[in-house]
Amino acid sequence: MTTTSLTLAFLMGQTPMELFSHGGPIMWPILLVSFLAVTVVVERTIFLVMENATREPEVVEKILDLVENHDVEGAVQLGRKSRDYVARILTYALTHREHSLSNAFLRAANKELNRFHQGLAVLDTCITAAPLLGLLGTVTGMMNTFGALGEGDITASASKITGGVGEALIATACGLAIAIIGLFPYNILNARIEGSKHAISDALNALEVIIKKADSTG
Repeated sequence: MTTTSLTLAFLMGQTPMELFSHGGPIMWPILLVSFLAVTVVVERTIFLVMENATREPEVVEKILDLVENHDVEGAVQLGRKSRDYVARILTYALTHREHSLSNAFLRAANKELNRFHQGLAVLDTCITAAPLLGLLGTVTGMMNTFGALGEGDITASASKITGGVGEALIATACGLAIAIIGLFPYNILNARIEGSKHAISDALNALEVIIKKADSTG
């Protein structure tokens, strides 16, 4: 069971398995969605930690310094040794500078940013789908409740009525909890990606300024 289910089970005074069984059949797709969300968050977190660990801003600055000193080949050789994604982008752009520096830079930047965006669409879908699945559980639970009420003997059907209401509430609570909890890492991951975009954009602006300066003095 996920952390969300454990928390809800504690708040509702039920074990996770009791909570899951009382939530009805809709709990299976909700469980799948929560598993996908957790998997994406963990995988993306590991990815970003590893990318940050390989950042070498000093190498990026050294590459730009070499370009400013008209040593483009030295900058390319230095960039090829680095694992920094900004350095890789600069290296690719400088390697193809004779054809189109800006297009080469944008192509390399898009390739790197695609790596950062992987999995976020799945997490976004999970955040959107979880409350909808909870709402579907609400509908099916209330259908069971009204079906029990239609049997006539309310006393005899009391367990079915309360079971239907419980199913509706549990499914709704789980769906909303997954969406709310998943929203925080989603926004944090997006913020990290925006930071990467800023680093890439800053490198592009610096490279363009240096090249124009070199052309004007050359």
